[in-house]
Amino acid sequence: MSRFNPLLWPRPSVIWSYGITALSVVAALVLSRWPVLHLETAPVSLFFCAVMLSAWFGGMGPGLLATALSSLAFDFYFLPPIHTLAPKPEEIPRLIIFTVSALFVGSLSAAQRSATNSLRHARDDLKGTVQELQRTNEALRAESIERQNAEDKLRRSEAYLTEAQRLSHTGSWAFNARAVLYWSEENFLIWGFNPQQGLPDRTTILERIHPEDRDRMLEYVQKAMREKRDYAVEFRIVLPEGTVKHIQGLGHPVFSANGELVEVVGTQLDITERKHAEEEREKLRQAQADLAHISRVNTMGELTASLAHEVNQPIAAAVTDASTCLRWLVGDTPNIEEAREAAMRTVKDGKRAAEIVSRIRLLFTKGSSQRELVDVNEVIREMNLLLRSELTRYSISVRTDLAANLPQIMGDRVQLQQVLMNLMINGIDAMKDVNAARELAIKSHQETEHLMISVNDTGLGLPHEQANQIFDAFFTTKAHGTGMGLSVSRSIVESHGGRLWAASNSGRGTTFHFTLPIRTEAHE
Repeated sequence: MSRFNPLLWPRPSVIWSYGITALSVVAALVLSRWPVLHLETAPVSLFFCAVMLSAWFGGMGPGLLATALSSLAFDFYFLPPIHTLAPKPEEIPRLIIFTVSALFVGSLSAAQRSATNSLRHARDDLKGTVQELQRTNEALRAESIERQNAEDKLRRSEAYLTEAQRLSHTGSWAFNARAVLYWSEENFLIWGFNPQQGLPDRTTILERIHPEDRDRMLEYVQKAMREKRDYAVEFRIVLPEGTVKHIQGLGHPVFSANGELVEVVGTQLDITERKHAEEEREKLRQAQADLAHISRVNTMGELTASLAHEVNQPIAAAVTDASTCLRWLVGDTPNIEEAREAAMRTVKDGKRAAEIVSRIRLLFTKGSSQRELVDVNEVIREMNLLLRSELTRYSISVRTDLAANLPQIMGDRVQLQQVLMNLMINGIDAMKDVNAARELAIKSHQETEHLMISVNDTGLGLPHEQANQIFDAFFTTKAHGTGMGLSVSRSIVESHGGRLWAASNSGRGTTFHFTLPIRTEAHE
């Protein structure tokens, strides 16, 4: 707006101010003397306009100059006698009135200009202030929105944290040397405290810890504080109604720059359900071990006659060799060399009998699973020797195809012996009444990260409708079977990380396959 209003133009420089003064007075004089306009009777107004214009644009200095020039021009051109600056006593009052009026008009114009400038500056300042306030308001509004968003995110994070703690039964806390600083909602639930009663004190917390665990926990935490390290400790708490909970605590001490303890923060996880589950598992394992032992005992009971014959063979041979040794030693000329050989055979037969007894004792041993490096081919050979009499009794030939240089596996030797014995006995039972060639084929080979062992018989085979039931507990096709052998065998193989299954042969009989990982630990 000020660009189109000359009165609102900014004040020009000093030179231009005085130039405008001179021009305005000259213009007033020319206009008042211009015959065409007939303004000879109104020169005062024109000079007052020149003074006002000069004072407006230039201020008091140019206004005074315009007053002086206008007074001289008025005296020279309009006060008789004209065209002279000589003293004119009779016109002095009129000249004084003109000059004073011009000064007054110039002062008013300068004052108005100053007031206008002040108002304009005030307006500009106010506009700037308003704009600044608008920017500040927008910034505050944006900050408010950002703070609101941050608070919403914080509330969501706190809600997520609370829900996560609830689902995982994990509480969080913080305390310093004087008091408990923070106790999460889940922690209140874990410890059985009422949130409405405020934060629990340290004495109340210690009273909830099981008496048998209290001193141990305090000692552990204090040691961690002394050593300035994190700590993890398990302990029990006892709720007012007598419920015992198992807690896993994790703590992180925070120290100042000079090494003083500032606070300790941490979490507490309710592991009661996990502890109970573990106890039901140290029990399930024991039940499985007991069941496997019973299965071995039952199996060995069925093989008593065969095992007795197997043990009697080396014992009888040892007796014969001992008699022969004595015979070579009796007489006028004892044959020391023959007697030594007979004695060595006696020792060999005794060791053989002892080995057979040792294998049987291992199968009768009751105890928890013992994992060690096991040579699967050696287990197969041991079972062949142990069941040799039973195989001979039913005219069953054994054919083995054992891959050389098989890697050892981590497993329980006795349990793997039991699996192989169960499968071999099943094969023997399947071929007892077969009026044809009876052969038990045992094969071992490596498949990438597993070993596969197969036991193949030429027996009656599996009825199709029973193929999926043979591994069920208490299911049996034998007249006097317990139905536990294959079920226990599958459980043992799966606990080693392997798999056991059966398949009917294209001709006669059935093949049992089981795999064992080359590198494995006990599976839960």
